[in-house]
Amino acid sequence: MADVLIASTIEVALKKTLSLANERIGKLFQFKEDLDTLKGSVAMIQAVLADAEEKQTHDQAVRLWLQRLEAVAFDAENLLDELNYEALRRQLVGKVRSFILSSDINIVFRRRMASKIRDINKKLYKINKEANDFGLIRFQRASFPLSTSAKVTLNRETDSIAGHYVVGRAKDETRLVEILLSLSENAVSVIPILGMGGLGKTTLAQSVYNNSQVDSHFEKKIWVCVSDNFEVTRLLKMILESLTRRNIDMTSRDVIVQEIRQQLVGKKYLLVLDDVWTESQILGDDFLRLLRGLNATNGNWCVVTTRKQQTASILATHDPYVLGKLSDDDCWSILIEKANAGGEIPEQLQVMKKEIIKKCGGLPLAASVMGGLLRRKEWKLILMNKLSNLSREEDSVMQILQLSFDNLPSPAIKKCFAYCSIFPKDTEMEGDMLIELWMAEGFLQVDLKNKKMEEIGEYYLEILLQSSLLEEIRKYRRRCYKMHDMVHDVSKSIMAKSTKVINSETGSEDNSNQVRCLVIDSFGEGTKNLFKSQSNLLHTLFLSQGSLSDDMLMKLKNLHVLNLSSVENQNLPISIGKLIHLRYINFERSRSQTLPESVCKLYNLETLSLNSIYVKDLPKKMCDLISLRHLYYYIHDDKEFQMPLQMGRLTCLQTLEFFNVGREKGRQIGELGSLKNLKGKLEIRNLELVKGKEGAEEAKLSEKANLFRLELQWAYNREGDNYNDEDVLDGLRPHPNLEELVIGNFMSDQFPRWLMNLPTTTTLPESATTLSKLACLEFNHCHRCRELLPLQNFTSLKELEIWDCDGLTNLPGDMLHSCISLQKLWVTFCSNLISFPLDLQQTPSLSELVVFWCPKLKTSMTPKGFGFLTSLRLLVIGHFSDDGDDHENSSIYNEFDWSGLISSSSSSSSALRELYLYGLPHMESLPPQIQYLTTLTSLTLRDFEGIKALPDWFGNCAALENLRLLNFKELRHLPSEDAMRSLTKLKRLLIDGSPLLKERCTFKT
Repeated sequence: MADVLIASTIEVALKKTLSLANERIGKLFQFKEDLDTLKGSVAMIQAVLADAEEKQTHDQAVRLWLQRLEAVAFDAENLLDELNYEALRRQLVGKVRSFILSSDINIVFRRRMASKIRDINKKLYKINKEANDFGLIRFQRASFPLSTSAKVTLNRETDSIAGHYVVGRAKDETRLVEILLSLSENAVSVIPILGMGGLGKTTLAQSVYNNSQVDSHFEKKIWVCVSDNFEVTRLLKMILESLTRRNIDMTSRDVIVQEIRQQLVGKKYLLVLDDVWTESQILGDDFLRLLRGLNATNGNWCVVTTRKQQTASILATHDPYVLGKLSDDDCWSILIEKANAGGEIPEQLQVMKKEIIKKCGGLPLAASVMGGLLRRKEWKLILMNKLSNLSREEDSVMQILQLSFDNLPSPAIKKCFAYCSIFPKDTEMEGDMLIELWMAEGFLQVDLKNKKMEEIGEYYLEILLQSSLLEEIRKYRRRCYKMHDMVHDVSKSIMAKSTKVINSETGSEDNSNQVRCLVIDSFGEGTKNLFKSQSNLLHTLFLSQGSLSDDMLMKLKNLHVLNLSSVENQNLPISIGKLIHLRYINFERSRSQTLPESVCKLYNLETLSLNSIYVKDLPKKMCDLISLRHLYYYIHDDKEFQMPLQMGRLTCLQTLEFFNVGREKGRQIGELGSLKNLKGKLEIRNLELVKGKEGAEEAKLSEKANLFRLELQWAYNREGDNYNDEDVLDGLRPHPNLEELVIGNFMSDQFPRWLMNLPTTTTLPESATTLSKLACLEFNHCHRCRELLPLQNFTSLKELEIWDCDGLTNLPGDMLHSCISLQKLWVTFCSNLISFPLDLQQTPSLSELVVFWCPKLKTSMTPKGFGFLTSLRLLVIGHFSDDGDDHENSSIYNEFDWSGLISSSSSSSSALRELYLYGLPHMESLPPQIQYLTTLTSLTLRDFEGIKALPDWFGNCAALENLRLLNFKELRHLPSEDAMRSLTKLKRLLIDGSPLLKERCTFKT
């Protein structure tokens, strides 16, 4: 059987070989002529690859020829990579200066490498001769240059659910919602959504899950992606993780069940089990029995999506909802949206409409993938040559997916797509992780000097998204991707000859393939035997069970990727330093506290991910990892931690999560100056050790255009009185691209001009900068700051947080006059703040306002103008000053802008939803204005310690779903029964810290 990926594998390996066979290597090792011969042979082979790929399907001789060529291509790549490693090593030990002084090179090593190159050249000559004998036609494969104008979006934040282009399922959603909202006397009812693959069962379930009526009807919603493992304890663990939104380590089934019961007690819930495949009656019955015992409340529902009739029969208590195919018009809408994204439909495409729609067979997945195909420039050729071969049978969607893969625009993108199959179905794959893995495998090599490999990876992800071979999942500041399970099936079949997954189901038999990627979830004797037989070939190893010994690791001499992220008790063996091809190490869940110094001999290492909790120190010679691009390691502010010396030598570094400034040379802030490629987030600590503005400027932050978040921290609770913080901060002026800035423990009474007092004109000195893209700004523990001046030119600012600034006394009313985009404003724990008369008309987009624990602030000096805030959702106010007030009533809030708040709530359909109000120990009444905030769904009242009875006007707050009464020490009476019965939407009532009320209450009264 033909290997559809083999030509792409060869092409990528040969390109990597050519990129390594450069003039530097030839001069250094004195075999430039042999390298030129190799490059010539490779070029001749590349010219026939496309023809060989076509002919292998019906010519076994060509198929065998490709297999021999693949082995030689990998040998050539490994050899050149070894030479490149030796060049890096010699550069580090100082024996190579201009790469012309090659006399120091070990003669034995040079002869051995020269012999290997000549041997490879002989094999390539023979392979070229065989190509001529087979009559393979030489022609140049269409190149795929990455456009220099191609815009790569580094921080995409589209939502995979809300952003779906959902077509033709409105009636299905309505019917399912009606079923879920109907009265049921069962503790839990199960309804399957049944249909063939690619129909959109998951998309429909997502739409129902996020329906507003469903949201208000069920108090708890749980989403679990099951896939093909229906082990009941695993499902219960996933249910608990969904409920608590945290990782669950417990393994006891009974403990997990009790935890779930506590989460669900007295609450109506909706559970979605997505992508279920089990046909085991025993497992199904066991799960249903447990499900019925989780909650005594009637009316709970479980929605199951499945392709299997047998699965539906086992789990259903309600007739399955059989999902039908889409209409031709709906399929066409999906296809055109994907192919044209709102542009005009080409006439030729319109003419072929009926034929194209037929091939989609009413399946939205097929329509989306077909649209991705037609998005490309070669769509006419694809239609003419390929479309007629597609059937209308149930496997047509698989044929379309295969066609989409076949027409991916480069061998490298095909390799990137196929590589994703090493992850289990339904895995959410982080975008940065995928790119780093692809990079380590050598898939991101192109001849564009002005593009980084990471940018190429971003572009490849975009191509796969446009082709509907990946879908994007929104995570905060993280881009994750999933494969539809049918797409995963295609990817897995493509990689079947070179990938082996070992778990309790697959076993570990050696299928005699040339395994390059090995995923081990179960480590037995058979696994060890397979490991021994294939270790020399492996490029990627994912290990989640067992451990690697020194001897085992030594056998992995061609390894590029080592993922030990799930092995808690694994220490990295010292022999790790022998794996000279290694480019990626994921060690993030290990409990090992140290890394061997031999790690620092991995001069090709590009990505290192460590466990920040257990690893307390980095190796001393980290500066030798001169190819390192991403270091994932973050420890919380630890005064004892010192950065390794001379981190500035890591000039390729892009990801560095924090830098602790030290006193000695090699640990000072100037080390950051040469790290020109830093991107993402950076936290700089111990800034009190920086010697003034000139010292700070050595970090060259103003040149780091790819940093989006910068956190600047001085030491907490410093002694003495002579600080240079303002000068230092002045020298840490960031690049205008910065989006988030945090300043902590800053001990000066004013901030530099670049931050606080820029002119609004466009004539700025070169030393100034406008942070026009700044979206988040935070000040904390800035105890010497008395007043913040108005923020100038912050039109993009969306979030401002000021907390624990004890010296702050005044925030001027016009301080945010330029912040028209501000959505979140938090001012908290400022114990000396007395004035904050903010004009809210200047911040019309505000959705969250928190002014909390500012005990000297009077309500007369709090923000005014709530009537202009039509988007306000959350308001937190209090504890305020009661000096001079009659604090036996609610007068401290008399001067609060209730009228504006009430008018905003009554005039806006999307007004205030949550109010947190803090009182004082002797207040005997609540502000009566609260009763007019009729849009509130959540109300928290705290520390009104003198109140004895709650007023009946609570009944006016009919929209309330959550009511919390905290620390009402004198409270004896709730509102009347009639008033409480008016709260028809109330789901949660929490009363805590009311001992007198507790004495009067009995259960169910």
